[in-house]
Amino acid sequence: MKRIFIAISAIALISACSTVNKTAIVPITPKSDFEDTYTIIWNGKSEAYFYEDGQYVRNETYDYVFNVIQKRYDKTWKSIKTLHRNHPNYDYRGGQRSQTMYFEVDYSLNGEKLTSTFNTSLGTGKGISDLEYREQLLTIDLKQKNPYYNISKYTPFNKMKITQNYNYEEGLLTEIVELYKEKDGKITPFSKMKETAVFYVKGKLDKAPTSFKK
Repeated sequence: MKRIFIAISAIALISACSTVNKTAIVPITPKSDFEDTYTIIWNGKSEAYFYEDGQYVRNETYDYVFNVIQKRYDKTWKSIKTLHRNHPNYDYRGGQRSQTMYFEVDYSLNGEKLTSTFNTSLGTGKGISDLEYREQLLTIDLKQKNPYYNISKYTPFNKMKITQNYNYEEGLLTEIVELYKEKDGKITPFSKMKETAVFYVKGKLDKAPTSFKK
């Protein structure tokens, strides 16, 4: 536990300083599109766990709620994720309560599967997916200087793995986000987040969905 406390404290200091960095969002095209895409908005929550003494231990103070605006083009997805930690006892060792991240993913066909390469505000990475984008596995090499984690040989993680399951028929996304360190072929877990979200798509309403109640 002491090891985790020291590691998170160091990360928090760097994260707090990095919030003034305005180059965090890194879209690789200057154009802002609206109509030529299929847009899904995700709204969800996440449960936090830290790896301690060979097992994951629940830590409610690091839970967060999040929203994702996901724009799907023909072979490219562009997503912006915002998250906020609500717990009153959150200690800021993981950075600010509110954070924003950018993801741009390019897909290509590889046999009966899709492979992906992506550029994010966290780092670059690769992934695999089925043809309907139902189950995806993404791995990010966290870059040394990003707005959230300044990676060095002392940091207890250098990779992020995201395992996604899109249940479109139920309007539900379940996702596990894991932080771990990979060195000399050895993987050491650090933490994981269990995310659940419902999604919203473009549509029309017959009337105002809510009204002020006197």
